[in-house]
Amino acid sequence: MDAGIEQYATDFTTKESPCLAKLNRETYLKVIQPVMLSGHLQGAFLSMVSYMVKPTRILEIGTFTGYSAICLAQGLQDGGQLHTIDMEEELEDMCRAYFKEAGLEDKITLHLGDAIQILPSIEGEFDLVFIDADKPNYETYFDMVIDRVKTGGIILADNVLYEGDVLLPPEKQSKNARSIAAFNEKVRRDPRIEHVLLPIRDGLMMIRKK
Repeated sequence: MDAGIEQYATDFTTKESPCLAKLNRETYLKVIQPVMLSGHLQGAFLSMVSYMVKPTRILEIGTFTGYSAICLAQGLQDGGQLHTIDMEEELEDMCRAYFKEAGLEDKITLHLGDAIQILPSIEGEFDLVFIDADKPNYETYFDMVIDRVKTGGIILADNVLYEGDVLLPPEKQSKNARSIAAFNEKVRRDPRIEHVLLPIRDGLMMIRKK
């Protein structure tokens, strides 16, 4: 997205909560590749979707520092639970501290390890899924969750424009860009879903299960 347009959109979006603003700043000060953070604009969109879906069960693949998990958990119904999975054990304390500060520590369950191994151990169906992890496994994650998403449920996948590299010829794409392009094609061909690709930040694919 054009930087000026993104800033204008951010300026006319509900402000971050103090907790999210603090997490945003700490991530940029202390964590490698802080650009992986969902951030204000995308985070507000995730919250809005969650409030609209009114989920009781959310799955997130790719926690990072916990910003998106906090945004998604805001729409959970009473007794609802968000399960989030990440490989980075060194970020666990930071995530848990902010889950607690946001008042969501009882609604968010953090799983550490390989999502492909952990997913089968999380039982039940999901109303809302957010995929924002290693790009070569996007297709695998989709295959693992699609049958566990309720009819009418939503899957969101981040970075589906991959800095515009999906527009390059395949031979000029990076491994990650090729994986994302293949994922986008897979989504387009699947008759079980309806979808829209939104040019928010690095691209969000919004998928509704029929």
